[in-house]
Amino acid sequence: MKTTTLKQQWNRYFASLVFIFSVLFSGSVSYAQTSAATVKNVVLVHGAFADGSGWKALYEILTKKGYHVTIVQNPLSSLEDDVAATNLVLDNQDGPTILVGHSWGGVVITEAGNHPKVVGLVYVAAFQPDNGETALQWFQTAPPAAENGVLPPNDKGIVYYDKAKFHAGFAGDISKEEAEFMYASQGAFNGKCFVSPITKAAWRDKPTYAVIATEDKSINPEIQRAMYKRSKTKATEVKGSHVVFMSQPEAVFKVIETASKNNTKKN
Repeated sequence: MKTTTLKQQWNRYFASLVFIFSVLFSGSVSYAQTSAATVKNVVLVHGAFADGSGWKALYEILTKKGYHVTIVQNPLSSLEDDVAATNLVLDNQDGPTILVGHSWGGVVITEAGNHPKVVGLVYVAAFQPDNGETALQWFQTAPPAAENGVLPPNDKGIVYYDKAKFHAGFAGDISKEEAEFMYASQGAFNGKCFVSPITKAAWRDKPTYAVIATEDKSINPEIQRAMYKRSKTKATEVKGSHVVFMSQPEAVFKVIETASKNNTKKN
């Protein structure tokens, strides 16, 4: 019977170590590549006085660039209902997802962004409250523009936008015809949404980007700057109205693209 020498045993042991380390190293490289890869799932969340149809121009740009886009149709009946609607969409994503919110939709993504598939947040002229804060608190931190047409809740608690001010105050840089369609297709926004506090702000833990609409007459740009500065959000200023995602979809796309390529954990 042939005896295995000490040298042979060592050579086998060394070869095994090399194999194990090579597997571990290749696995770590694969993980690094995966985590650094561009995220291709994008979920868009509309705000008050709107519906999902407003995202069409941005949807077309994103899909042509190879992104898989899903648009949430918020019921606008409560923060809880809107978060639930967003979570249903997120459940159906096949992997890591960038979550984008406009206006009131920023409050929604602040809560829904805790979903495990969300790896980055993008606020588009949107509210960004912290834990225990509401949209109304932030709305009241700066005087509204003269063009602003947010009306008090009616007898059913629904908040509408003054039709006479909608074009100038909400969508000043899109055509009159587009603004009229947007007004006609808006959901019924329950006023209690404005006073619903955030329980866990996802932007505290996840990479966060924003678009500041410099010509916004619905959410004062100074409010946007203050919120995003407080949260250390990477903000980009774009000359546009409150519906900057409609009038400047390419600029908004670039911010989403940046978020999709930079989705490592927030410091």
